[in-house]
Amino acid sequence: MLSKVCTLCLVLIGMGLTGCFVIENTFTGLAPGPWRGVLLLDGKLPPGAKLQDPFNLKIEEVSSGELPFNFEVIYRDDESFYIEIINGEERIKVEDITMGLDKRMAKDTITIDFPVFESYIQGVYSVDVIQGEWVVTNRGEDYRIPFIAKYGVDYRFTPLQKEPLMDVSGRWEVTFEANSEEEAYKAIGEFNQEGNELRGTFMTETGDYRFLEGTIQENKLYLSAFDASHAFLFEAKINEDSTMIGSFRSGNHYKAIWTAKRNPNFELRDPDQLTYLKEGFETIDFTFENPEGGVVSLSDPAYQDKVKLVQLLGTWCPNCRDETQFLVNYLKENKPSDLAVIALAYERHKDAEKSKNAIRKYRQRMGVDYPVLYAGNYNKEVAAKTLPMLNKIISYPTLIFIDKKNKVRRIHTGFNGPATSGYKDFVKTFEETVKTLIAE
Repeated sequence: MLSKVCTLCLVLIGMGLTGCFVIENTFTGLAPGPWRGVLLLDGKLPPGAKLQDPFNLKIEEVSSGELPFNFEVIYRDDESFYIEIINGEERIKVEDITMGLDKRMAKDTITIDFPVFESYIQGVYSVDVIQGEWVVTNRGEDYRIPFIAKYGVDYRFTPLQKEPLMDVSGRWEVTFEANSEEEAYKAIGEFNQEGNELRGTFMTETGDYRFLEGTIQENKLYLSAFDASHAFLFEAKINEDSTMIGSFRSGNHYKAIWTAKRNPNFELRDPDQLTYLKEGFETIDFTFENPEGGVVSLSDPAYQDKVKLVQLLGTWCPNCRDETQFLVNYLKENKPSDLAVIALAYERHKDAEKSKNAIRKYRQRMGVDYPVLYAGNYNKEVAAKTLPMLNKIISYPTLIFIDKKNKVRRIHTGFNGPATSGYKDFVKTFEETVKTLIAE
């Protein structure tokens, strides 16, 4: 691939301001600096087309079915670079980038791989444009969403700055209702607004919706997140009575309507009361294979007379990744000799070998030095049969605390991570629980 010397000037039209991005360095590949990526959830829309609102909310959408996110191309030297995906305070570093030449099309190609989540972006590129698809391999061969990215664009949804109807900062009581037979579920919306800029998240009883970033334009709210596993798009109308009604889309496979009202005192159910042992049980037991084919049981001598944490996860799950990162850091910082962690992975792949390969990649990429066992399919009803002493499995992740006498002392459902106000409370109660169990 030839080195490219580029002077690229982008005129941004928003508030009558202009900005010019000038590249004077010699580099190979994508232009360094800010980029704006867009996932076209409804496929490639014709010019001027509008997304049909499945809930008849009649939102004058800025997005038109487009899910935007930002990323930055950062060069180590003239030939080596990586990207960082930006969602609010979160920056996700991506280094698995392959570039080449498609001789048949006579076009440069790029593959941006996200091995932990078994997805990738693949397409053709010029110095300032990428066009292709985001492909998720553990959802089936046909899970593809068209993708386009342009260099030099640092806004997310729009450069417009229409005066917001109100400041939505604070805590909101939220109800999600799927456009299907699924039951409605409650959530807490946490928002922080500064002028037109908006950040926040939604906490549910099974986990949070990650670091969301977006904008308020008059009485319209827009938020999005892309983390290579999930692609979230939230839109809503804000009413003068401090209520909202909007739509939520996850990729191109899930749609829901959501309503919200200000409620600073709203709480979800206690995460320690949702999953529990059935009557007559005091402990759990299991035997599963690790990715190398070895058999591991909770009753193995290595786990006797130790406090044990059993983590139910999926390698495809961002909330699980957050919890795993917390556990990895905790073990490195504290090095407790009488604490053992075992993870049970419930995977999307129907093929066991593909699942085990996903687990190997997960352990390597996340720096996990405790066993991650293949427990079966991620379907929660199927998964519950592998641990029949539990009332049910309702969330990945779920964390089970077991004392030195093998009695279950606590089961924590879901994980509200660093994007939420509940994260500090989780850390505090986790450390208190482990300290108490070790001291007994």
